[in-house]
Amino acid sequence: MPPLPPETIPRKRFLGFLIWQSIPTTLLFFLFKAAISAFATTTRPRSRASSILGFLLCFVSFELSQLLFSASLSFLSSPQPDRPASPLELGLGLVRLAVESRPASPELRRRARVSLTIATFVVACAVSSFLSAAAVCWGLSSGDSIGRVVGFRGFVVGLLYAVLYVYKRRWVLKFPIVQRTLYFSFKMGLPSAARNAFKFSGGAYVFSSLLLAFLPDHHYVRTSMGRFLLEQFIFYMGTLAVFLCWELSHHLYQVLHTKRFIFAPPRGSAAAETNPSEPLLAALEESHPSSLVHYLAYLDLCMVSENNVDTWRRAAFFEETGDTYKRVIAVCLRPLEKLASKLAEGLETSADKSYPLSNQLLSPTDFQLDSSCYEPIHHYQLYAWCARAAASLTMHSHKEDRYGVAQLSGNNASVLSTLLSCLLAVESFMGKRTHLQSQHHFMGAGGIKWASPNAGSRYFLSSTVGKKRGSPLHSKAYAIADVLRTSIYQIVSAFHDEMLASAKSGNLEKDWTINAKPPFGTRDLHLQKLRLFLDFRAS
Repeated sequence: MPPLPPETIPRKRFLGFLIWQSIPTTLLFFLFKAAISAFATTTRPRSRASSILGFLLCFVSFELSQLLFSASLSFLSSPQPDRPASPLELGLGLVRLAVESRPASPELRRRARVSLTIATFVVACAVSSFLSAAAVCWGLSSGDSIGRVVGFRGFVVGLLYAVLYVYKRRWVLKFPIVQRTLYFSFKMGLPSAARNAFKFSGGAYVFSSLLLAFLPDHHYVRTSMGRFLLEQFIFYMGTLAVFLCWELSHHLYQVLHTKRFIFAPPRGSAAAETNPSEPLLAALEESHPSSLVHYLAYLDLCMVSENNVDTWRRAAFFEETGDTYKRVIAVCLRPLEKLASKLAEGLETSADKSYPLSNQLLSPTDFQLDSSCYEPIHHYQLYAWCARAAASLTMHSHKEDRYGVAQLSGNNASVLSTLLSCLLAVESFMGKRTHLQSQHHFMGAGGIKWASPNAGSRYFLSSTVGKKRGSPLHSKAYAIADVLRTSIYQIVSAFHDEMLASAKSGNLEKDWTINAKPPFGTRDLHLQKLRLFLDFRAS
């Protein structure tokens, strides 16, 4: 059976998600409807035909509301955490368009689309909650007035859930560290989904109850205490049913869309014998950088490079001409080079802003980095895959590269220089600054002295991120630095004898650094950092 075209992967997975998502939502609807019916009675006697018709209408409304939530979730979810545009930026963009007739920048248009997607998701959640709560509680409350109250409270709790969902960035697809089967991945997240549903339903119930004081409805003044408590119980059960369905849908969507996809023809086929790497390279080079296919291709490349399961696919990278290996290394290094370049630009801009006399009176911890530094750090998952894949391929080339394409093409030096550039850039972002020493001030074989916070350098400013160790940005920057450091050690361990021989003969810089200017830092700084790794003292 031929593999699916890459562009059909998101559509196929979304259709599979809709099929599997309909099973738990249907079971939960029948379960909660039966539980509520056991405690409540209808307001007026109805015929059997009208009861069946009303039940079917509620069931269809509930399923349509869940379909609306699923569609909006698919519309919003993305593996890349893009930053939306603020209302002020959108307003200024519209004013500039109306006054100057000048179109907005591509960056603003991209962020405006993200803002529109988020607004659509929030409205869809509110409407879906309104329909779901009404469908679960319909016919079990006393009077049309209470029906309006249930609908209003359902709309409010859906709106609150959507705001919290967007604020916590739960729409970003998070790929698991260990790839398991779909059954076990879904089963492991069930307790967390249930906890979140109970937590959200309890908080949403309290919040919506406070809003009842503002409704022009006097039904609760005329009703009895027992009836009042029963209707509160009915609404809470309806809210719990909605949030349980939503949490299970969210978890199922994450499981199905973050599962590894194998970009390779079946083993033993004609395509596998001629060029098995072409589907993977096509997905890496031709897909959009923020698309799900792009991230799945990098995940597949990382697993092929690291694991010994698909060794026939990794062996195909080291084919005789070397073109495949060059393309694979190029797609691995391209995101890392962009990361180093963006951090270098942001740090340089921050350094330029620190020169005025008013800023010289501030302490180093008061300097703020340019906002362009923060956005690349959020894409740490992609950078981790690129670094791990490049380092693993370089390490395996020591024994598996029969034709020597990795060393002869200079890719080993390119990989090491790019990893060192990224590591120095991320460490500078975290507030750790390097000071290039002369030969008379070497500290051991490494020759690097970590400067004090007051020792100034144009690039190596002390950032506030490095001081706020509990911030999410610091955690992600630390994770990237740890992956980069581990990747460099992986290469150094594989080529340790060769590097020591090059160092003794004075050819370490020639053999393991590129001739061009690196994306971050200098060649001398890279060489001194590499000596630290050779002594296993880099941390």
